[in-house]
Amino acid sequence: MTAYVIAHLRDAAPHAEIAEYIERITATFAPYGGRFLVHGARHETKEGSWPGAVVVIGFPSSADAREWWDSPAYREIAPLRSRHIPGDIILVEGVPDGYDPATTGKAIRDAL
Repeated sequence: MTAYVIAHLRDAAPHAEIAEYIERITATFAPYGGRFLVHGARHETKEGSWPGAVVVIGFPSSADAREWWDSPAYREIAPLRSRHIPGDIILVEGVPDGYDPATTGKAIRDAL
């Protein structure tokens, strides 16, 4: 099942290490089937607050995403970002083909 690495990164001042990280990151997730789905795009907040930027990287599976995250290539460049840009990063699985949210709603209703 497709998995996503989603980052909510706060605003940061430009820095040479951030530029290097951005230049090198694609090579780190390419061996695991990863690709940017959202990167550097402006967003519109509809509820709450969301300062900063959104990054979404898609992977064929959560195992691929974990292998990328733990890979020596990514671990080597991660500090280039984390030293300069605070944020939150999560890994989440997508829904399976044919997913119907009404089934989830019915299960909740049945549990009441």
